[in-house]
Amino acid sequence: MGIIVVLLCLAALIFVAYRGYSVILFAPIVALAAVLVFQPLSTFPAYTHLFMDKASFFFKMYFPIFMLGAIFGKVIELSGFAKSLCAALFKLVGPKNVVLAIVMVTAILSYGGVSAFVIVFAIYPFASEMFRMGQIPKRFIPGVIWFGGVTFTMDAMPGTPQIQNIIPTSFFKTNSYAAPWLGIIGSVFILGFGLAYFEWQRRKAIAANEPYDSGWKLVNEPEPYTDSHLPNAWIATLPLVVVWVLNYVFTMRMTRIFGTSFGLALPGMKAPITIDVQGTTGLWAVELALIFGIITVFVFAWKQVIPRFTEGSKHAVSGCLLAITNTASEYGYGSIIAVLPGFLLLSQHLKTAIPNPLLSEAISVQLLAGIVGSASGGLSIALGAMSGAFISAANSAGIPLEVVHRIASMASGGMDSLPHNGAVITMLAITGLTHKQAYKHIFACTIIKSVAVFFVIGVYYLTHLI
Repeated sequence: MGIIVVLLCLAALIFVAYRGYSVILFAPIVALAAVLVFQPLSTFPAYTHLFMDKASFFFKMYFPIFMLGAIFGKVIELSGFAKSLCAALFKLVGPKNVVLAIVMVTAILSYGGVSAFVIVFAIYPFASEMFRMGQIPKRFIPGVIWFGGVTFTMDAMPGTPQIQNIIPTSFFKTNSYAAPWLGIIGSVFILGFGLAYFEWQRRKAIAANEPYDSGWKLVNEPEPYTDSHLPNAWIATLPLVVVWVLNYVFTMRMTRIFGTSFGLALPGMKAPITIDVQGTTGLWAVELALIFGIITVFVFAWKQVIPRFTEGSKHAVSGCLLAITNTASEYGYGSIIAVLPGFLLLSQHLKTAIPNPLLSEAISVQLLAGIVGSASGGLSIALGAMSGAFISAANSAGIPLEVVHRIASMASGGMDSLPHNGAVITMLAITGLTHKQAYKHIFACTIIKSVAVFFVIGVYYLTHLI
């Protein structure tokens, strides 16, 4: 009965998201309906003291990164740097390699700290124009953008400033460069199979003489793009390089500056607060790197950015608030699901049926990410509930916590992209496509990404590379 309730909750959330309803509204409704089934009197207490506590904790911890990432992406867009990078890469690879060009520029932006919600706005106009010129069906666009921006650059590549690579740092006392060799190997696996899949699909479409519009009425078509008066591509790359480099520098030096713990004692405080610096190094390093990245854009493109920054920053902050509120709501939802009898039974079964700590972690994180439809939400819930068990099992097996970090991070970006995922819904809405038209290619990325986690686990046990 308990497991059936968990599955019904998942089905309900997928259904409302598929129909376009707000996850912020329906996540607590679905979660509390499950509580109502087992303990009716606990419904409102669970909402106030579990759902909202967990949602507000997520907001407190990660809002600065969401906000700075949104602002960084917006100024990259306003400055023309994103357009410049796109134009340069299109010229480099040529019109016959449109898919590769989109993947490359999307990956560069993602690894530079721009979130998926922002990337799709920057890339879609160019992808649309290039796909039309290459007579590649438009239905490929969401999948290609997803592949470049929400797979290997999100959580596999060492040092990526995306939130899915930062969350484990506060649980395992690691940093964003944890297990770099495993991350690189996993990235190569994902990139190779992903490019092979899209090339196979492209050839099938060409053989079938499928047009750009695939016989559907086109919706949300962007204006044709022009590459006139764009900034120099090398200058456009600088802010991304600044974020990459400074993220590494701050990560390596943060504990040297603050020590392993820091006592916060301001004049008006009744008692000092002891802060675990090792648990927040990853967060602070990325936040500082993004601040310097934003400053770099202003230094080189202030004439383009300042006149439009007031309105642009409003859009960025409102988009950031929507994204983090969606994720926080899913985090609260998942926190309630995680204490229900069905999930506890499932968790216990995983521990006994899969004694291997890395396999158990990978499956648990993927399962929760799929249930809540969010990589960051599922990862936070899984680590919040089970990180102690993962650490204990890893220590007993002699597995470095860097490896545990990388597996958790990569697993979060596997089954999270089910139809109710907020970024999936946003990407389809922006490109004017439906799940029926375009979700197939996003799901293919989901399968490749999920398999990659277990491939990396196998590589670790065979080679003990970190």
